[in-house]
Amino acid sequence: MDTTNPLYKNQGIHAVASIFTLHEGEVKVLLIKRTNEPFKGSWILVGGAIYNNEDILTGMNREIYEKTKLQNLKLVQSGVFSDPQRAPQMRMIAIGFTTVVNYEKTKFSSITPKTEDAKWFKINEVPVLGYDHNKILEESIKTLKCDIFEKSTLIELLPSEFTLPQVQKICETILGQKLDRRNFRKQLLQKKLICQTGNYDYSSQKRPANLYKFC
Repeated sequence: MDTTNPLYKNQGIHAVASIFTLHEGEVKVLLIKRTNEPFKGSWILVGGAIYNNEDILTGMNREIYEKTKLQNLKLVQSGVFSDPQRAPQMRMIAIGFTTVVNYEKTKFSSITPKTEDAKWFKINEVPVLGYDHNKILEESIKTLKCDIFEKSTLIELLPSEFTLPQVQKICETILGQKLDRRNFRKQLLQKKLICQTGNYDYSSQKRPANLYKFC
């Protein structure tokens, strides 16, 4: 690598997180409103530029904390976005991440030194975002759907003990489609993702339902 070549200069890295939750039967994503140019006043996903003395995950976690005060999120990489024109300041490659949080347990800061607002948006009501964040969000939704049967995704959306219909409803909401009950339950049990607790849910007027937990 010829470090004197001007084509290597003025490049940076963005880390961008799509933070999802489930609330009132809707999949939602956390957006923040920028206070600085470019895209001042625009809604974007949570993220920012990585320092040259930190790795990508360290930088992503720092940006999430600076913009929302959230910490210790379970991040899954969801894409690389390298259009040379995606950022107006300079060549910025974006690394996308996806995470899922529990709505009731997640308290974020709406206003920080770098943001003037933050709130949940239904994924089908997201406005035009700054940068290429609509494209990044689109890829993150695909990642979310692919990972829906992973323990790290479901554990954030369910209580410590739950029924199979509860799990199925969450998966159907995220996937946006109905699932065959028998095949769904067979898939969960074969993956050894969940196991019976020996307890029952008596809240239904029907016969008590088995309660499960993550194995």
